[in-house]
Amino acid sequence: MKILILTTLIFLYNICYSQIPAGYYNSAEGREGEGLRQALHEIISNHTVVTYNSLWSHFQNTDKKPNGKVWDIYSDIPGGTPAYEYSFSSDQCGNYSQEGDCYNREHSWPESWYSSAGSPMNTDLFHVYPTDGFVNSKRSNYPFGEVGNVTWQSTNGGKLGTSNYPGWSGFIVFEPIDEYKGDLARTYFYMSTRYFSQDSGWAENEMVDGANIKDKPMEMLLEWHEQDPVSQKELDRNNAIYNIQGNRNPFIDRPIFANAIWDPAYSVINENENDFAINFYPNPANDFLNIGTLNSLDVQYINIYNITGILKLHIPSPVIEKLDVSDLSSGVYIIKTQLSEGRVISQKLTIIK
Repeated sequence: MKILILTTLIFLYNICYSQIPAGYYNSAEGREGEGLRQALHEIISNHTVVTYNSLWSHFQNTDKKPNGKVWDIYSDIPGGTPAYEYSFSSDQCGNYSQEGDCYNREHSWPESWYSSAGSPMNTDLFHVYPTDGFVNSKRSNYPFGEVGNVTWQSTNGGKLGTSNYPGWSGFIVFEPIDEYKGDLARTYFYMSTRYFSQDSGWAENEMVDGANIKDKPMEMLLEWHEQDPVSQKELDRNNAIYNIQGNRNPFIDRPIFANAIWDPAYSVINENENDFAINFYPNPANDFLNIGTLNSLDVQYINIYNITGILKLHIPSPVIEKLDVSDLSSGVYIIKTQLSEGRVISQKLTIIK
């Protein structure tokens, strides 16, 4: 019921404040996990590709503050007064030696991560932002993360330093201010979906493997997504980019999509959920997982996905009573049980080695 209420509220929110074309997400309705990610990929792919030089002029439609200045998320102080602001065109970089010198084009998903492959990633406005050149250079191609030991800090509070996110620490990350963490999380959900299965030759690092975001950083991004919900700035930017590129960021339009793909706590909740429960034990599991039903169910198959929506184990019908999960590494997974009547039961599984 909680998911149903949340989805209804988000649907009403989109009607009131966004400009989603009628039927735009029809082919994604009723899907979850990797199937939803693939459906969204097909919807938002093949966008109109703009030129690299045209980004400067497009920023005037996508990233303009109410006062007409550049909306630089690396220097902006929401509700406060930033140390400096930029004017379009006249303050483009240029050379810089400190904050406030000029603004340039920040590829929030760094170019080196897609092996500098260029088009269409290089000019995809959903991940390219106008930002202070000096802060952009400090961020470099480091992952976004949460900083423990700060080695450098920007005037608006952005931090460079060593990651201290639980289970994902000990390397250099850049932490944006809280007010823009959700924006960047949804940017990463977009990139991971827009270029899903089109990431041949893309890099692997602490945060990503190709277009797939790794488990722990995904856990962090989902937290950012929840803690910093969609703002009017994002809605306006989404609509502006749609007018330029002809595609949208689904995770701004319908934030629940991110949970339906990657959140292990997401499940289809209904009033008769207990009537369809299946007992998987032990949970957490190590090498083996036992299956016991609370009633007689016609199970077609069982799939086990990791947190990024990748299928890790497929168990066809007839389903056996004991599963070998020794090949699964430690982490959180989602078990999807497909019933013949079309119902899908979603349950969380934890593997501990």
